[in-house]
Amino acid sequence: MSLLIPHLQPLKECRLVARYDRFIADVEFDDGTVVKSHCVNPGRMEGLVRPGARAWVSPSPEGSKRKLRWTLELLELDGRYVGANTQVPNRIAETLVRERLVPGLKRWRSVEREVRYGENSRIDLLLRGKTDHLVEVKNCHLVYPDRRAYFPDSVSARATKHLHELAQETARGKRAAVLFVLQRPDGKALRPSRVHDPAFADAARDAAEAGVRFRAVRVDPTPEGYVFDGTLPVDLADYDLARPTAYRAQLDDWSGWKRRGPVRSQDR
Repeated sequence: MSLLIPHLQPLKECRLVARYDRFIADVEFDDGTVVKSHCVNPGRMEGLVRPGARAWVSPSPEGSKRKLRWTLELLELDGRYVGANTQVPNRIAETLVRERLVPGLKRWRSVEREVRYGENSRIDLLLRGKTDHLVEVKNCHLVYPDRRAYFPDSVSARATKHLHELAQETARGKRAAVLFVLQRPDGKALRPSRVHDPAFADAARDAAEAGVRFRAVRVDPTPEGYVFDGTLPVDLADYDLARPTAYRAQLDDWSGWKRRGPVRSQDR
């Protein structure tokens, strides 16, 4: 099924200048104006931080009191669009679940968001039914030349904690799943990245043995919205680390961020 999930605001094209202090990205518009945009991405954005790359930003909603007016949404990488906003997958996942397009997540009576569970955690989606089904949504935008998508692209203690808590919920009789949303069209399968976070890869294996299900969907980002592009297999098996380790080294120059200190009022 072809489904377009539109952006909440029309996007404006620009060029990436640099990424600073993790959550700030300088972008340049066609008229030469350089502005600071909000980079909603706590990871390394491995391979995506390429100065001069075409980019698209969204404006803040009318009446918003946000300090930064623009949010980085898309980047163009080797002729394809890649989603850069890690909050978007939650909206994508909810849309696909409500349309009953994700195998294993089609049987529910109601869908709730951000429900508390575990030790001070919130589940992204709670599917109410005969048995409650907890769904944790994870963003992914890293794909290597082997056509595998890898998550995470840096150590994520928070993601590992979520897996442990989901395993505990299955022990209490609930159903639980991790739903990866790949924000680019070129991945053929998805792997927990042992190169970037061995603890997460181990936790994924343990969670699967405890009954947590792992699923993945792929979307093709465009300046108009996100086109649902089907599901992907999630591969939890061991794999040779040599090639992904080499791929990671090749992308180091286009990953991470520069440290520049706090944003000053005159910079906004």
